[in-house]
Amino acid sequence: MRIRSTTLAVAALTLALAAGIPATTATASADTADAATRPGDVVASAPSSFHPRPGQPTNTKAWKIQYRSTTADGAPDVVSGTVVVPQDGRVGPRPLVSYAVGTVGLDDSCAPSDHLPRGTSAEGTLIHQLTQRGWAVVVTDYEGLGTPGPHTYSVGPSAGHAVLDAARAAQRLPEAGLSASGPVGIMGYSQGGQASGWAAEMLGSYAPELQVKGAAAGGIPADLLKVADSDNGRAGSGVVFMLAAGQDAAFPELKLDSYLNPAGKTLVDYLRTHCAAIDTTVGSFKRISDMTTRDPLAQPDWQARLNQSKLGRTAPAAPVYQYHAAGDELIPYAVAQQLRTDWCAKGADVHWRAIAGRGHITGGTSGAAAAADWLADRFAGRPSDGNC
Repeated sequence: MRIRSTTLAVAALTLALAAGIPATTATASADTADAATRPGDVVASAPSSFHPRPGQPTNTKAWKIQYRSTTADGAPDVVSGTVVVPQDGRVGPRPLVSYAVGTVGLDDSCAPSDHLPRGTSAEGTLIHQLTQRGWAVVVTDYEGLGTPGPHTYSVGPSAGHAVLDAARAAQRLPEAGLSASGPVGIMGYSQGGQASGWAAEMLGSYAPELQVKGAAAGGIPADLLKVADSDNGRAGSGVVFMLAAGQDAAFPELKLDSYLNPAGKTLVDYLRTHCAAIDTTVGSFKRISDMTTRDPLAQPDWQARLNQSKLGRTAPAAPVYQYHAAGDELIPYAVAQQLRTDWCAKGADVHWRAIAGRGHITGGTSGAAAAADWLADRFAGRPSDGNC
C-alpha cells in the first residue's frame, strides 16, 4: 500500500466511511488530510470499544484511527489501529503502550481493530492487563490490514514504523487526552516481537521525540531466513508461505506467484484471504519444494529483501526486555540468542529472560506479565536492569 500525499484526501474519505464515521466527519477528515503530512498524524477517527472477551466490560474508551506512517521503502502510507484509554480519573501524564500483536493473518478481516470491539482478539486479555494498570494502549493493525493494499507480513521496517507512528497518533488524538511528552512503552510478541524490536532499533532515527522508556519484545523472528529454514516442512510451515506473501506484498518485484506451482498458488491464495487460526493449520507440514517450481528464498533478490528485516544491526535507543521460550518450536531459540548477542555487542541495554519449559504460544502468554512488570519499572523511573 503506497498512498501518496496527493491522494491522501481521497484515501482519508474512503477509510473514514469504511470505518463507519458519519459523512460530515468523514468529509472533514478528507478536507484536512493534506495537512496530515507527518508520520503519526491522524487522518480519520471514530468511536470504537474494547472488550477482552465478548461483552466483557473494561471501563475504557476506545477509538479506531487511521494515521500516517511509512512503508519499508520510505513511501508515505496510511495505517489503521485502535486507541484504548482507561476511564479511571487519573491525573497527570498517563503511560502509553504501543502494542504490537502476534500473527493474526493476511486478510483484512484479521485486523485487530475489527476484533477488539467484539472481544475476539487472541491478545485481548493481555491488552486488558495493561489497561488495568491505568495505561493507555494503542494497537496497530500494521500496513495493509484494515486499509487498502495487501498486508506486508514479516517486513520489519514497515512494522516498526507502524508501531512508532501508532504511539504518535494516539498522543495526537485529542479525544484520548494523552500528553505529547508522556512516557511511552513498546510491547509485542512473535510478529509483534519483530515489530517491537524494529521500533526499538529505529526509534533514535525515526521518532526521537517519543519518550520511550523501554521495549518488551518476545519470541522475536530476528532472522527470517533462519526461521524459514527451520519451519520448512514442519508444523509451522504455514508461516513460511505467509512471510513470503508478506514480502511479496511489500516488494512486488519479487514476483512470488512466478515461483509457485498450481498447489502453491492454491495455498498462497488461501492464506491471503483467511486468518491465522486456519492458515497455520492449512499451511502446516508443507515443504517449499512441494509448492514451487524453484525456491524463491534461495534467490539473491529474495535473500536481500529478507535480510532487510534482520534485526541486530543497530542498538536499540531504549532499554529492551527480550524474552524467549527455550522450547520454542516456531522461532528457533538460537535466533533469539544471536539477537541478544548482537544487541549486547553494540552496547544496548538488554534484559534477557529465557522461559523454561514453554513453547512458542505458551511462552508468549506466560511471559507477558513479567514483561509488563518490567515496563512498569521503567515507567516508575527505576534504573534499567540489563544483563548482557
